[in-house]
Amino acid sequence: MIYIVFGVSGIGKTTVGKLLSNSLNIPFYDADDFHLPENIDKMSSGQPLNDEDRLPWLKILSKNIVKWNANGGGVLACSALKESYRKELQSLNKTCVKWVFLNAEYEVVLDRLKKRKGHFLNHQLLKSQFVALEIPNYGIHIDASEDSGHILNEIHKKMMKNSAEFGLIGLGVMGKSLALNIAGKGTKLAVYNRQVPEKEVDIAKNFENSNSNLSIKGYDDLNEYAKGLQRPRSILLMVNAGKPVDMVIDTLIPYLEPGDLIIDGGNSHFKNTKKRLDKLKIHGIDFIGMGVSGGEEGALKGPSIMPSGSKTAYERVSHILEAISAKDKDGKDCCAYIGPEGSGQFIKMIHNGIEYGEMQIIAEVYQLLRFHGNKSPEEIATIFEDWKQSGLSSYLLEISIDILKKKEGEDVLLDKILDQASQKGTGGWSTNAALELGKPLNTISDAVMARYISAMKSARVKGSKQYKSSIKETTNVNIEKLKAAYISVRIINHAIGFDTIQEASLQYNWNLNLSEIARIWTNGCIIRSEFMEELVSLFKSSNEHLLLHPLIVDRLESNALGYKETVANGLLSGCSMPVLSSGLNYMLGFISEQSSANMIQAQRDYFGAHTYKRIDRPFEESFHTNWKD
Repeated sequence: MIYIVFGVSGIGKTTVGKLLSNSLNIPFYDADDFHLPENIDKMSSGQPLNDEDRLPWLKILSKNIVKWNANGGGVLACSALKESYRKELQSLNKTCVKWVFLNAEYEVVLDRLKKRKGHFLNHQLLKSQFVALEIPNYGIHIDASEDSGHILNEIHKKMMKNSAEFGLIGLGVMGKSLALNIAGKGTKLAVYNRQVPEKEVDIAKNFENSNSNLSIKGYDDLNEYAKGLQRPRSILLMVNAGKPVDMVIDTLIPYLEPGDLIIDGGNSHFKNTKKRLDKLKIHGIDFIGMGVSGGEEGALKGPSIMPSGSKTAYERVSHILEAISAKDKDGKDCCAYIGPEGSGQFIKMIHNGIEYGEMQIIAEVYQLLRFHGNKSPEEIATIFEDWKQSGLSSYLLEISIDILKKKEGEDVLLDKILDQASQKGTGGWSTNAALELGKPLNTISDAVMARYISAMKSARVKGSKQYKSSIKETTNVNIEKLKAAYISVRIINHAIGFDTIQEASLQYNWNLNLSEIARIWTNGCIIRSEFMEELVSLFKSSNEHLLLHPLIVDRLESNALGYKETVANGLLSGCSMPVLSSGLNYMLGFISEQSSANMIQAQRDYFGAHTYKRIDRPFEESFHTNWKD
């Protein structure tokens, strides 16, 4: 952006322009320095310039304005008395100029000119300037009779008054909810949504009109949108992950300047965040990859927010993000700087993986009780209510109770929903990330696979008719033992997720704080629960694997028998229990001092000469055996 400080000679353009350039950290230029020698001679002799004299000078300035803007902007002090002069100055780029008009009474300016020494404009020409002056009805108008410090403050106030402090792009369900949350907390907001004929028309304008009680300005033109934001700009993207994010970023770059900030608030892959950081750094633009959890309601009332990337950039917008976030039990914001690169979106990905596991656990418990234990939805809701009251409260358990109680007429609505689970990809990403890190992700991976199996509806229907002896057998479900299984598998599911985060922190040098991550997940997000609040203090005492914490060891030990019997009886009755059984297998593997892996190593050496290590020799040594001899 080029800020042109204009007005008659002696009004203070140079003084104010230099102060403004220093405050904005951009170069200052004085239009008088670009006058042709013949113009300077003419003015020094007391003759006013005519329009023919000024035109070459204005053209030189207009070319420089384009160049200065391309190099990061600047402040230009220029008389620009007539509208025709101002049009000429921005003739090559209308979008990059912001006008600051300094005005004062003739006597005030005359007094200043009389005191000025060494200036080529004779003060007697001042009247001709006031006659030529055409006061615009646009730009920032400032009373120049005050001291320069006061003038600078007034310019900044009016710049802020006329511009939005924060921007948001993408008015889908989450985007609209976050926009209302942001504006509702007192932030002046600019929103933009693309125009798609017959599909997305005037979305931003309509959103502004329907929320006229809030400080929201809607735009459907990116150029005008960028001009309506305070510098440096801060823009939150709420668009679909993947190529749409890159397309919006590429479209935005020509309208942005060094120091501006883009925040990606979607479920983007953490590695893409690193690529976008590096790409935007070339343009001098900051980038934050930010996980947001809480769904539509959380976005509106207070989500859990997980920003990462540029810490300096985060600190610039932290007051906005923290204001809209949920609050923990102590009133602290459920928003905290996570770490560098894409660490914020990595932990959001693992959050979603834990969420997949939690949802599948509840679904399996429901399936066992409903179709193998002959319990009605109302009875299952009562069981869940009892669990909720006994220290197992969680958001997902709460909504499951509501789902079980919901009826459509005389029928339970749940029974009318097709049993094919959808997903958006973050669960699968978690599995891939764990494979790259070399960490087991049993419960989370099996929750993802359960959704894939659910999609095989036609095959499942055929299978149910051909394997009649293996499914839907009635069993006597022991509720206390089922509760033991539920307690245990939830601990294991969380332990797996946090262990993956810890490994990523080590391998990627992120230095993540597990306790702080657990804290911002205690409210606003989908996996908030009483157990998550407990994890805040557990991780404060130790970052060791959760299953090794003495309190957790005692809890799993006391519930182990009930867990094993529940899984065994459920499988014997033909109930599919992928996550409950996966969690049990993980725990049994985790506590096995002697695993079966020595057989695997022997097999690998047999067919591939991959070698093996011996327990009776130093581990630095490797061995190979000819197994047929």
